[in-house]
Amino acid sequence: MSSILVERKENIGKITLNRPEVLNALDPNSIDQLDKALVELSKDENIRCIILTGAGRGFCVGIDLKYMKGYLDKGQKFPYGEFLRKYFNRIITRITTAPKPIIASINGVVAGAGLGLALSCDYKLASEKVNFVEAFLNVGLIPDSASCFFVLKKMGLTRALEYFTLGETIDAKRAFELGLINKVVPEEKLEEETNEIARKYASLPTRAIALTKKLIYYSLNNDLENVLEYEAYMQEIAGSTEDHLEALKAFIEKRKPVFKGK
Repeated sequence: MSSILVERKENIGKITLNRPEVLNALDPNSIDQLDKALVELSKDENIRCIILTGAGRGFCVGIDLKYMKGYLDKGQKFPYGEFLRKYFNRIITRITTAPKPIIASINGVVAGAGLGLALSCDYKLASEKVNFVEAFLNVGLIPDSASCFFVLKKMGLTRALEYFTLGETIDAKRAFELGLINKVVPEEKLEEETNEIARKYASLPTRAIALTKKLIYYSLNNDLENVLEYEAYMQEIAGSTEDHLEALKAFIEKRKPVFKGK
């Protein structure tokens, strides 16, 4: 059975973490499969939006403890730094730099590196039954996989310190209130709501979305002068896309534009 399932329906791609027996904890093999799926869907010109979700009761709980146990059984220290650089860091970067919008459809528990995986997505909606578990502190570790980066940006310093240094668990409603996720929906409505948002994204000018993602992340760590210059540079690129020309033509012809993601 494949650890990662990939589906294509019309212009929407869907990736399902398929290790429900371990709440979709990930090992090197499954991370490599996930990376391959992200690359393939990102390159597929027919795909305009990507959904990331989990099978069973979990979205993702980070590193597979069974894989870690293999090191401990041999009396070896688990190579956390090497593992993160080689695997999870690669996935987080792959998602944030993807040229397509990526939706996290959070179906179940989120913990450990799974938090960074979820928060790195562009749009996040969760079942009302989901819990976000700060698992790192409770096992003597620090937040990784960009968890601290995203939580700090969304919650602010005071709430981020509280969440990470007390090892808290928050439910979906509280996560929404704190700005961690975009939407909370009833469990039975999650797939329907996810598909509706995906269809919306898939109808928009995809290249403009990709450029906007780049601009937003650039703006996080640059001053106003640099951001203004980068905007001018990126707008020049956006202005040469087929979708922009279609929008201008549609305006003149008094109709809705039909974007092709080009």
